[in-house]
Amino acid sequence: MSASWFLTVPLAVLLLVPAAAAASAGLRGRAGTLPADSKLGVHGPAAAVSPAASAMANRVAAPVVLAAAAVFVIGAILTLALRQPTGTTLVIFAVALIGGIALLIAGGSLGERAAATVPKPAAKPVGCEGCACGSGGCAGLTRSAAAQA
Repeated sequence: MSASWFLTVPLAVLLLVPAAAAASAGLRGRAGTLPADSKLGVHGPAAAVSPAASAMANRVAAPVVLAAAAVFVIGAILTLALRQPTGTTLVIFAVALIGGIALLIAGGSLGERAAATVPKPAAKPVGCEGCACGSGGCAGLTRSAAAQA
């Protein structure tokens, strides 16, 4: 006896939701249009250093994230189309869910490692946080009185 539609349809939807999110993150990450402050994408310490590091992390993770989206979609299709017994349907769902999550973790790890290779941006001098000292920078503020005379 095959699994009921009341079981297979919700299981397929539970796989299609992360598939849509992973596909969006993968496509936008590959194109370089995924903002660093979005909910999707790589968010490790190395990726948070600069926008360039975040873009690099998401660009490197994109193929693996797209593969995870494909695993989720294939699992949803198999859950619906095979019409297997309930136990087999649950196993197909679990394998697709765990496989997709494992790929997302692997993509994030690869992206984080790639982001660690991006050079850190130069730090601003301490006094330059909102001092509005113009295009000359803080040079006029840091000179001693003897140097100005």
